[in-house]
Amino acid sequence: MNKEQAKHIELTKAFVKNTLAEAEGGHDWFHIERVYRNCLLISKHENVDDYIVALGALLHDIADSKFHNGDEAVGPQRAREFLLEINVDTIVIEHVENIIKHISFKGGNHTQSFSSPELNVVQDADRLDALGAIGIARTFNYGGFKNQKLYDPEIPPKLDMTKEEYKQSKAPTINHFYEKLLLLKDRMHTKTGKKLALERHRYMEEFLERFYDEWHSKI
Repeated sequence: MNKEQAKHIELTKAFVKNTLAEAEGGHDWFHIERVYRNCLLISKHENVDDYIVALGALLHDIADSKFHNGDEAVGPQRAREFLLEINVDTIVIEHVENIIKHISFKGGNHTQSFSSPELNVVQDADRLDALGAIGIARTFNYGGFKNQKLYDPEIPPKLDMTKEEYKQSKAPTINHFYEKLLLLKDRMHTKTGKKLALERHRYMEEFLERFYDEWHSKI
């Protein structure tokens, strides 16, 4: 990475940190920072453009559609406007836009229409932050933010949702483990991502066992 690219990375960090200063706790600057660090870890073992990976990681949640009435165009547009302001090459901007457009899990029936080694790294890094102890904490934080039930035995998880059904779901927080989180380990792309995802997946399974035991007063 050259000096100009390194400068762009630092400007992007400052922009994202300022933009997400009041964001929901699971999608704030600290989430971005963790994903960025995950990318640095994964990229060591992948043949990717580190500059594009860094920009994609830092900007992937600059305007998450969940907080913009489901509008998936806001994030890529804000990223483009900012990157143009700091004179990033348009080819790089288009790649970063595609990372932002395609990074998110959109339900069990959604098929991804764009792929690149850089997207694979950023997507794995983002998905790792949805797993393990951090993933559990973020899930319940968002559930509280949306005033969702913790768990309702009468409302089973729905594994075959369309993209729109997934976006509009108001199911209890525990259902989210089955509708997304426990599916992620089998959707990782990189060797490092798969290894870390397996460890975090097992931790979530242990948590769920404990949750149900305590719910039913078995322990």
